[in-house]
Amino acid sequence: MAIGILIIGDEILSGRREDKHLAKSIELLGARGMRLSWARLCGDDQPMLIQTLRECFATGDVFFSFGGIGATPDDHTRQAVAAARGVELALHPEAEAEIRARFGAETTPGRLEMGRLPADARIVPNPYNRIPGFAVGQAAAGQGSIGQATAGQAYFLPGFPVMAWPMMEWALDTELAHLHHADDHAEASVWVFDAQESQLTPLMHALQDEFGVVIFSLPSTLVPGGRRQIELGAKGPRASVDVAMTALREGVAALGFTVEEIRG
Repeated sequence: MAIGILIIGDEILSGRREDKHLAKSIELLGARGMRLSWARLCGDDQPMLIQTLRECFATGDVFFSFGGIGATPDDHTRQAVAAARGVELALHPEAEAEIRARFGAETTPGRLEMGRLPADARIVPNPYNRIPGFAVGQAAAGQGSIGQATAGQAYFLPGFPVMAWPMMEWALDTELAHLHHADDHAEASVWVFDAQESQLTPLMHALQDEFGVVIFSLPSTLVPGGRRQIELGAKGPRASVDVAMTALREGVAALGFTVEEIRG
């Protein structure tokens, strides 16, 4: 099952804040043998966000969304998720309990607004300050346990990394634990020196056709007076990548170019 992320906020698009969720999501997924398939950015325009969410749900993928779940006028994620799914917002009893436990006698209607979630949502616990995120798309009764991801399953988390990242880990290690290391996917590459991509392209096509993997090349910017350098590799099923990389090394050497292993 593919995994995606949606990053929300005008502050990212304007450059006032620098996104950190993309790199961290790749790290957290990779540590569990999972990989990111897509990423999207969207501003705080509510109609655009509703349309973006509809498109994300339509993929049938699991995805994580960061930002916009608060109660200020520029936070539209909760409302947009409800609109995209055709449900109403309602004060979630577990979210209300968490907010009241956090603020006690200082609980206000404004703070409780953060607990108004799409009617089909469940909460995602927030270990930092107890203001929960939420998730939609839980497995239906009779179709598997709570640890079974379903099409369009999504997790909506705060924009603040100190909150969002532990909440993402919670989701990965509970409801999505069955996806750990479930994807038969590997990626390997080597450095090729002194070649141009056009000289390697026929070999790349031949290897891709023969082994059923994706052959990729990532040229480095040529420094004046420096040596031409290309990262050449394969990605796909592990066993196929192993044999393809052996053939790749042999093929590059046969063309007369230097191959070196990538260290670190």
